[in-house]
Amino acid sequence: MQEIGLIGLGRMGANMARRLARAGFKLAVCNRTAEVAHKLAEEERNLRAVDSYAALVASLPAPRIVWLMLPAGEATATALRQLAGLLSAGDLLVDGANAYYQDSMRHARELADQGIEFVDAGVSGGVWGLDNGYALMLGGAPGSVARLKPLIEALAPGAERGWVHCGPAGAGHFAKMVHNGIEYGMMQALAEGLALMKSKTEFGFDLAEVAEAWRHGSVVRSWLLDLTAEVLKQDQALDAIQPYVADSGEGRWTALEAINQRVPAPVMSLALMMRYASQGSNDYPAKLLAMMRNAFGGHKVESGSR
Repeated sequence: MQEIGLIGLGRMGANMARRLARAGFKLAVCNRTAEVAHKLAEEERNLRAVDSYAALVASLPAPRIVWLMLPAGEATATALRQLAGLLSAGDLLVDGANAYYQDSMRHARELADQGIEFVDAGVSGGVWGLDNGYALMLGGAPGSVARLKPLIEALAPGAERGWVHCGPAGAGHFAKMVHNGIEYGMMQALAEGLALMKSKTEFGFDLAEVAEAWRHGSVVRSWLLDLTAEVLKQDQALDAIQPYVADSGEGRWTALEAINQRVPAPVMSLALMMRYASQGSNDYPAKLLAMMRNAFGGHKVESGSR
């Protein structure tokens, strides 16, 4: 099996490297913090740490495969520019970030001018992917995806399941974008339903027991419900948790794409808005609402912060 390069050893990238190494693949791994790569290489016998992109490219036999697991945006764009100057015609670059699909289409065109192949890979599985495998959504030319098939089959939950060649460049990241939009909606629905039950204090719901029951035979059973049930077993009050939910950007892109295509997507869009609300973006509108009620009806306005 040809040795490949993997750049970016965050929680997902490091576990992907481990899963490939344990499947018998040899990898040259590189990370912005070099110590991370060296420590990982000490743990897994099929990994070899390198300290620069140039060293990684020089160490790989041609035609090369280099897989990026960097944050989407400028970090990935910068890496692609640098690697484009080091790679040769016939080499293959894979972008596994949560990238905007139009950026991936542009990167594919730019790299094609140099004869470098490009595949955009939407990757899902989080910290559980090492044991359970990763769902992979791939965009690119059929020949490029075929070159990756042994790697894909090792990363996926099974050789014939959990991965899909979605279409040309950009299609993989478009599918991952929509996947994350759906994820927002599912998470929001579970959170709202369980919150509604928690507030019905006279029934004394044990949310952990309810969630556990739903996991078996229910039409809402899912991996998200499995994870939620486990959280509730440990702590139902969640008093130590701040009500702040970050958004990665993919929910935004999904909502904008729905607007541009005039496709109704109210659940995903409202789930995104609720994340903004959790980040404090609803505080000023709520203050204005309180002042409006006071202005037209003399209703009491609460003062101070909370």
